Amino acid sequence: MKYDFETILDREGRDSIAADVIPVEGAHVKEGFSKIPMWVADMNFKTAPSVTEAIAERIQFPVFGYFFPSKEYNESIIRWQKERNGVTDLKEENIGYENGVLGGVISALQAFCSAGDYVLLHSPTYIGFTNSIENNGYKIVHSELVRDENGVWRMDYEDMDRKLKQYHIHAAVFCSPHNPCGRVWERWEIEKAMEVYEKNNCLVISDEIWSDLILEGYTHIPTQSVSEWAKQHVVAMYAPSKTFNLAGLVGSYHIIYNEYIHDRIKKQSSLSHYNSMNVLSMHALAGAYRPEGAEWVDELRSVLTKNAEYAYNYICEHFKGVTVAKPQGTYMLYLDCTEWCREHDMSMDELLKAGIEVGVIWQDGRPFHHPWAIRMNLALPSSMVQDAFSRLEKYVFCRKG
Repeated sequence: MKYDFETILDREGRDSIAADVIPVEGAHVKEGFSKIPMWVADMNFKTAPSVTEAIAERIQFPVFGYFFPSKEYNESIIRWQKERNGVTDLKEENIGYENGVLGGVISALQAFCSAGDYVLLHSPTYIGFTNSIENNGYKIVHSELVRDENGVWRMDYEDMDRKLKQYHIHAAVFCSPHNPCGRVWERWEIEKAMEVYEKNNCLVISDEIWSDLILEGYTHIPTQSVSEWAKQHVVAMYAPSKTFNLAGLVGSYHIIYNEYIHDRIKKQSSLSHYNSMNVLSMHALAGAYRPEGAEWVDELRSVLTKNAEYAYNYICEHFKGVTVAKPQGTYMLYLDCTEWCREHDMSMDELLKAGIEVGVIWQDGRPFHHPWAIRMNLALPSSMVQDAFSRLEKYVFCRKG
C-alpha cells in the first residue's frame, strides 16, 4: 500500500478522548495490559497526507482573520460528490456549512418543528441523535430495525407508516449508512422508505456522514437521488470528519435542493452566530477532497474491509452466544451478547468491565437502544484488532457455561 495504516500511534495525552477516556464507570485496565481504543468513532490512523499538507500550506501565511468560504471549498465538494457518489446536478447554492452533522439536524428540526413534536428514528439509534434531539425538546419515536433470516438489518415499513400516522409525525431522521448497525441500504430500500415518508408528508433529514466508508462490495446511494420527491424533501448531511478523522477541526455541510427548505434552515443555523467555518477546516476539506485524498480513502476502505471480515469471522467461530450482523459500511461493530450473558449468568456491566480489564476499551451499546449490546471500533491497525480479539477469547469469552 502507498499509505500507512499499520503504525501504532501513541495518542495518550494528545487531545484524544479515544485514548484518554475509559467510557465505563468504575472500569480500569489491569497492570500488564496496554490499552486498545475501540469505542468512540475515531480512527487510530494518521489522516491523509493531502490534509496535513493543505493545513501546513495555509499556516505559512500567519494571519487568520475573517473570511468567506473559498471557491475551492465548494468546488471540492461538488467534485467529490460527483466522483464518489455520481451526483451530477449539485450546485454551489445547494451547499451550506454546518459546524457538525448533529447541529445541522437540530437546525432542520428547529426550522420546521416545535418543541414537543415527535420525530421518527430507526432503532438501534445513534446516541448522538438521542442526546441532541431530546435535549432540544423533541420526542423520539423509534421504529425498530429487524434482522431477516440472513441476519441482515431491515426497515419495517409498515411499522414506520403506522407510527408516522399514530404520532402525527412530519419529520424523520434517516441514517445512511446506518450507525450503529453498519447497513448500507440498497436503492429499493431507500425508495420504499421515501415512499412511506412522502405518503405522510414528512421532512427527511438524512445523515450520510459515513457515506465514504463503504466496505468493499457495497455502494452508497445518496438518499436524494432515488426520486424527485426525495430530492426536494430530503436534507442531506455530509462531512469529511469521519472519513479523514477530522472531528477535532469541526466542519460539516448540508446539501439541500429545495430553495424554500434551504432558506429556512440556513436562517435557523445562523441565529446562534456560532455556526461559522474555521479557516483551517476549510483548507482541510479541500485537501481531503483532492485526488490524493480519494486514493487514501480507497486504501482505507480496503483496510477496514479486511478488519471487518476478520472480526466478524472471529466472533462467529470463537464467541458462542454472541451474534453480530456482518457490516457493510462504517468501521463499527454492534455485538448482541444476549445469549452469552444469559448462559454465563453475567450482567452487561460485568462483561464490559471484563473486556476493559484486559485493555479492550469497548463501548456500552445499551444507550443505542439494545439491552445486551456492545459497540466496537475497528479503525485500528490490523495487529491491534487481532490482539484485541485474542485477548477477548483468552480472558473474557473463554468462560464455560
